[in-house]
Amino acid sequence: MQTLFTVLKWDLPRVKIALSRLTAAGRESHDTSGRIRYSEIRRKGERDLNWITGIQRAIDYVEDNLTGELDYEEIAKRACSSSFYFQRVFSILCGVTLGEYIRARRLTQAGTELTAGEARVVDTALKYGYDSPESFARAFTRFHGLTPSQAKLPGVKLKSFSRLHVKLILEGGHTMDYKIVKKEAFRVLEKVKWFPEDEELRQAEIPAFWNHARKEGVIPTLCRAASAEPAKKILGICYGTSRGEGEPRQFPYSIAVGYSGLEPAPEGFRVNTIPAATWAVFPCRGAMPQAIQETWRRIYAEFFPTADYAPTGGIDIEAYSDGDMSSPDYECEIWVAVERK
Repeated sequence: MQTLFTVLKWDLPRVKIALSRLTAAGRESHDTSGRIRYSEIRRKGERDLNWITGIQRAIDYVEDNLTGELDYEEIAKRACSSSFYFQRVFSILCGVTLGEYIRARRLTQAGTELTAGEARVVDTALKYGYDSPESFARAFTRFHGLTPSQAKLPGVKLKSFSRLHVKLILEGGHTMDYKIVKKEAFRVLEKVKWFPEDEELRQAEIPAFWNHARKEGVIPTLCRAASAEPAKKILGICYGTSRGEGEPRQFPYSIAVGYSGLEPAPEGFRVNTIPAATWAVFPCRGAMPQAIQETWRRIYAEFFPTADYAPTGGIDIEAYSDGDMSSPDYECEIWVAVERK
């Protein structure tokens, strides 16, 4: 099995200086060559920012339809993405899930209307998608710290969640290590479970799946059948596909190891083939889960916006080594399937 490695470093300060200086030169220059250089930079910027502007289009669509039915598939289409992938990237970049954002914005708007004094609570509840005044009151109280009726009183203080605007800002003196790996197909032995596509549910249920796997002896069973590919690490594999036309849609996630095939697959496990792909591999160092969450954030906030590679929206893998996961020296990797822009 052949694996090709290209090891690179991502230096953000140099990227920032190159873009700002060349863009400025293009704007100030009046000769033909200057305009050509600026045009080329602008086209490259448009290419690199396509996915960022896609997220902004999706946010704009949400804002325009806060009082209507919001379907996650329709929102994701504005970013030219699947619902599964869009929800994941949105959560990583924005720090809140898509569902949390929609709920917070609706309750912010509802609070504004109630404080104006003319809106009825029951009408406001229905306007912002709640089935009953009671369910609206519970959500409103959790968010604002007071009831909808109290919000109509003069001088009350409410919470506000402002509208999101996505911008690319390249700043700071950070260096990000990564390598591009062209890897042939390989087999894994895995314990698979299907999870709701909804990001809020997923964030709670996948850690519970890992805890259950440890208690039930899944990890030792996998390790006994592990091959040396990739380096006897325990893998968390997120398959970027989902099933189900209705709600809730689901996607498969597995705890796995590279499979040698020397031993038959134990009952309750499956053997699967990870297809040949080009991977961007990012090292991660630090205590879990904070370190890996921060690495994911940097991948999407710093690396992909201006890299020559884009995520395929397919499989990604977290590769965990043996060791103390609470240690500041713990090391693991993130593998993201990519393609050239």
